[in-house]
Amino acid sequence: MARVAGVDIPNNKKLEIGLTYIYGIGRSTANRIIDELNLDRNKKIGDLTEQEISSIRKYIDENLKVEGDLRKDIALNIKRLIEINCYRGYRHKNGMPVRGQKTRSNARTRRGLAGKRGIKRK
Repeated sequence: MARVAGVDIPNNKKLEIGLTYIYGIGRSTANRIIDELNLDRNKKIGDLTEQEISSIRKYIDENLKVEGDLRKDIALNIKRLIEINCYRGYRHKNGMPVRGQKTRSNARTRRGLAGKRGIKRK
C-alpha cells in the first residue's frame, strides 16, 4: 500500500480512483495531479515506482490542503459562523439544512426523526 498524506491507498485501484481516498481530493483534482506530473492514468497504485509516489506526495504537500488541515479549516469556518450568529451559523447550530433546502417534507437525515412519523406498522 502506498501511503500519501497519511492515508493508505489500496494497491489494486487505478491511480485516479486511488487518489480520491485522500480527503479533499476528488476526481477532477486527481486528474489534475496526474496531468501535472505526466503519470499514466491507467496504472494501478501497486505498479507505481517509489519515485512516482514521492512526486505525488511532494505535489500534494506543496499545492493542496488535504486531510487534517482541511478538516480543521472547515471546522473553524463553521465555528466562526456560529459565533457571529449569522443565519448559516444558526442553521449549523440547530442541525438544520444550511443551503436553503426545504424542511417541511424532506431533510430527514439532517433533522432526524426518520422513523417517528408516518404510518405505523401493525
